[in-house]
Amino acid sequence: MNFQTWSQENLATQGYCLTPHEAQGLRVGLRFPTALCLVLVTTALVLQSALIVAVLVPIGLVAGWSPRHPFDHLWNRGLRHLLGAPALPPNPPRRRHAFKLATAWLTAVAILFATGADAAALVVGGILVAACGLVTATNFCVPSTMLLWLEGRRGEQVPA
Repeated sequence: MNFQTWSQENLATQGYCLTPHEAQGLRVGLRFPTALCLVLVTTALVLQSALIVAVLVPIGLVAGWSPRHPFDHLWNRGLRHLLGAPALPPNPPRRRHAFKLATAWLTAVAILFATGADAAALVVGGILVAACGLVTATNFCVPSTMLLWLEGRRGEQVPA
């Protein structure tokens, strides 16, 4: 299996139902929200800033509880036009659940920094950066993969 096929299967794991042509057209756009988060979280960790991490928490809440990540709007209303790319579709439930988990993780990092547990914040934040980097680079989302596995174990319908 080649990387492009594997990457598209990873999108299906997140809950997207895209044709290969659609996935190819959205390859940059679907990575944009996680890439921007990756940059912001990495910056917060380098600066050891509880404030920057705390500012990201409401962004994660919106991403987890609405069909659109706030950064999807930046893509859909601006960047995509500059690149001649298609608009992003709404985020499927598995991807939104992953954003909810990331929000909890961000909250933990912010609390750790705020309470002076900088080493712990860097370790926990580093794991978040690794997971975010993985999904940004490959579309492989660890939480979505775990949710798909749990759905299969419970006998729920899994989209093809």
